[in-house]
Amino acid sequence: MAKESIKARQRKREKLVLKYAEKRASLKASNDFAALDLLPKNSSPVRLKNRCQLTGRPKGYMRYFGISRVIFRDMALNGKIPGVKKASW
Repeated sequence: MAKESIKARQRKREKLVLKYAEKRASLKASNDFAALDLLPKNSSPVRLKNRCQLTGRPKGYMRYFGISRVIFRDMALNGKIPGVKKASW
């Protein structure tokens, strides 16, 4: 499980990306790269990392569900994810 500080930093970046998205898009469209440089670094969507919503784990992230493979497996086996069951053939 990721440290709380890492998860908090990620949430802060997500808020900044949403806050500056419109301004960033307009500056890019007008090719005003000097003004774009003055925006906060963490407002860039490139700095976001896909993390598990429950544990904050950065690796093994399943984009469709928004959780890591480890949590996905536990939840699927416990029947907490609708429509997902263990395959057997």
